[in-house]
Amino acid sequence: MTIETHETLQKHGAPDWVWGAGIAVLAGLGWLAYGQLIPFANWVTAWFPVPRDSHSGEAIAFFVYDVPKVLLLLTGIVFVTGVLRSWFSPEKTRAILAGKRQIVGYPLAAMLGVLTPFCSCSSVPLFIGFVSAGVPLGVTFSFLIAGPMVGPVGLGLLYGLVGWEIATIYLVFGFSIATLAGYVMGKMGLERHLQDWVRELNTGPVGNLPEETLSFVDRLKIGTGQVREIVGKVWIWVLIGIGIGALIHGYVPEAVMLKIMGGEAWWSVPAAVVAGVPMYTNAAGVIPIVEALLGKGAALGTTLAFMMSVIALSLPEMIILKQVLKLRLIAIFLAVVSAGILATGYLFNAIL
Repeated sequence: MTIETHETLQKHGAPDWVWGAGIAVLAGLGWLAYGQLIPFANWVTAWFPVPRDSHSGEAIAFFVYDVPKVLLLLTGIVFVTGVLRSWFSPEKTRAILAGKRQIVGYPLAAMLGVLTPFCSCSSVPLFIGFVSAGVPLGVTFSFLIAGPMVGPVGLGLLYGLVGWEIATIYLVFGFSIATLAGYVMGKMGLERHLQDWVRELNTGPVGNLPEETLSFVDRLKIGTGQVREIVGKVWIWVLIGIGIGALIHGYVPEAVMLKIMGGEAWWSVPAAVVAGVPMYTNAAGVIPIVEALLGKGAALGTTLAFMMSVIALSLPEMIILKQVLKLRLIAIFLAVVSAGILATGYLFNAIL
């Protein structure tokens, strides 16, 4: 979303105090609703002609509970990150990264990817802009990997759904994979494998950007605009993801899940990575599946490997990247990131 100027925002809409009061009231109502989701799910499930403790009853209760929970969390997280994004635009991100040719550029790019709410597909246009502005290729890959893999929306949902311990583990390893993968690819001198038209781009040096003269209410308006834009696009994937999670939760026996995604079989981690690649979803859609897998006893490392592959190695992202990278560079990108994901999965299966 392009940040509108202060003058444009002031031309329409309710008075400032209405915005502030309205958002405060909605936040309070959302908090109250979140605390009543379990009795609500039980009440709705009771209306169906199935026993509550049956497979169908468990699946229905999971779906009815998780849909409002994930949408409430998603709305709140997107709103907060949208407000933060008014201070931290893509253009400012590019300006910070331009000229970072030393080792500090890789963790800095990964950190900026963590802080900016871009999905894998929307990160590709930024990738082009970074390369054309002279940002080193390895640094841009650190950003490209970290943005969708450990962005604030997915990370916030993960904290809300599976707890701070798993979310922190995911953050540390996602950040490490993005940093190390960018460093390795930067040392390989792969610029020649960019598509010719990308290498020929020259947007000139990136200078200092003027500060936005936005009031706090203007930034609240930007946050609500982000909610309309992002939640409006991903809600269907949230429903699909929760539907899959409900089927796993209600119908897949724990013994079967442990056999497929347990920590004993050596092939479970690579199988989870391969299974995640063709899935077209995002963090909001895959996290309910992760929640259900963990609830059925799936190994933590295997589950995290599955989640990382869905978000960082999705087939739609590879199709878009084909317009920017030659096939050899895409293959190297897949190999380096997959190696990091596999290492994460095996490590956590070994120590937990």
